[in-house]
Amino acid sequence: MEFQVRLLREGDYENTLVKWWKDWKWAAPSKDFLPEDGIGGLMVSKGDNDICAGFIYFTNSKAAWCEFVISNKEYKEKDRGDAIKVLLESLSAISKERGVKYVYSSLKSNSLIEKYKECGYIQGDTGCTELIKIL
Repeated sequence: MEFQVRLLREGDYENTLVKWWKDWKWAAPSKDFLPEDGIGGLMVSKGDNDICAGFIYFTNSKAAWCEFVISNKEYKEKDRGDAIKVLLESLSAISKERGVKYVYSSLKSNSLIEKYKECGYIQGDTGCTELIKIL
């Protein structure tokens, strides 16, 4: 069975993603922090199992930001990594279709960093600190 990729639906954030972030002991981003621009985000599934999701932020430049990639911790199949790569490649393909030349991401998880590298990302700076100002 192959992976299916779909746009996130109403309720995915509340009913699925928040739990996944909690399971991985990550703070869920506020829903209004996530992009709603055109695609918002993607979900990768196999059969009845949702496996992973992620978001792409588009800018007014040739750059986009790929962020908040999360997976279902309860999905224990060996192809979880392949599903994440399908997600990253799908987000990249959508970005390319929109004329984006660069896709940026900021990561902590070493296993996730490796998946990005397997999808052609190159490592930039390290040891960065994320700063957010709430207005």
